[in-house]
Amino acid sequence: MSSHSSDDLNANLSEIAGMNLDNSLRKIVRFSDLARCGDEVWIEYEGKLYRLQSTRQGKLVLTK
Repeated sequence: MSSHSSDDLNANLSEIAGMNLDNSLRKIVRFSDLARCGDEVWIEYEGKLYRLQSTRQGKLVLTK
């Protein structure tokens, strides 16, 4: 489990959201909302299947 507070996460999201894109074009989805009760999400893109996984170190890994 991460040691980041909700306020820290919201501040980081706000900082990231301020980069390069107009507000109307952004869609920010928390990984925890995608993964719900797990640590991975399977994504189909252009007919190929990808696995997006959260690591114990707090990183995301995308594999084919």
